Amino acid sequence: MLGPIAWATPPAAYGPWEQVTSHLTEGLVKKGIDVTLFATGTSKTAGKLIATTAFGYAEKSGQDPKVLEYLHISQVMGAAHKFDIVHNQFDFMPLGYSQLVHTPMVTTVHGFSSDHIVPVYQRYNDSTDYVSISDADRDDRIDYIATVYNGVDTSQFTINYKPQEYLAYFGRIHPEKGAAEAIAIAHRAKRPLIIAGLIQDHEYYREKVLPHIDDEQVRYLGNVGPDERDRILGGAAALLHPISFDEPFGLSVAESMMTGTPVIAFNRGAMPELIEHGRTGYLTDNVEEAAELVAMCGQLDRGEVAQVARDRFSVERMTEGYIEVYNTILDR
Repeated sequence: MLGPIAWATPPAAYGPWEQVTSHLTEGLVKKGIDVTLFATGTSKTAGKLIATTAFGYAEKSGQDPKVLEYLHISQVMGAAHKFDIVHNQFDFMPLGYSQLVHTPMVTTVHGFSSDHIVPVYQRYNDSTDYVSISDADRDDRIDYIATVYNGVDTSQFTINYKPQEYLAYFGRIHPEKGAAEAIAIAHRAKRPLIIAGLIQDHEYYREKVLPHIDDEQVRYLGNVGPDERDRILGGAAALLHPISFDEPFGLSVAESMMTGTPVIAFNRGAMPELIEHGRTGYLTDNVEEAAELVAMCGQLDRGEVAQVARDRFSVERMTEGYIEVYNTILDR
């Protein structure tokens, strides 16, 4: 398992790719599969861990990300002959090795940071198998073997049948994720808002978010860990997810629903695949309607919201999906 190395696998707080990689690794180990995880030295796994760097480059300053990334990838590929399959969770850079090693490679496409990288995936269509994390995130230029939704560890989330009045925003503080829109929705709905997540765009935070934080109507709790995540999401009347980009999946959406908390999201990217409008949340395309939908969230059955999410987006479901992919590749 070729994991990312920005953060530990699993991450202490933010790190969606690392989180999914960890869930899949542990899910496979539970199935009796021999898995070696290549990740940071701060990582933990029930499988075998080979640390290609002591710390992730986002965990400890002063490191050169590109140097660490290339050393990391080359170490995995140098040992590729020892494995039946190399599962690449590390974006497009390892693809250049796919024609140089005999071990089959499967690559999970976690999203496209830019349209400029798509030709790299396209070039290696014949030498690696691609898995999309949603049907919405597929590109016609790329050949896919399957779509496997990201899995969430259900044991980390508690179903809350008695939420409070506040709304939640949980994710990166970045224009495309919609923190400013979430604040506007909360103001219109006359509900308090709790914000949690990594500040990725500091200028955006200073200009669009910070002026509204008063620790009463709007609170910012920082980049929180798993225990706080469960409490914040489970206690909310609804999660606000007013994105302005075509999000490939949306882990916080699935995590929120695991607690029974419905999601109000802008209808972009994979949101229609995650949210059943009127059953597990609501899809809209503007702040005004989102604010009106807040009151309707109280009419939804939180037990049903949680059950739907647990049926579709569990680690077990994801693990089974990838085992099917591996078997297809090995049978071939």
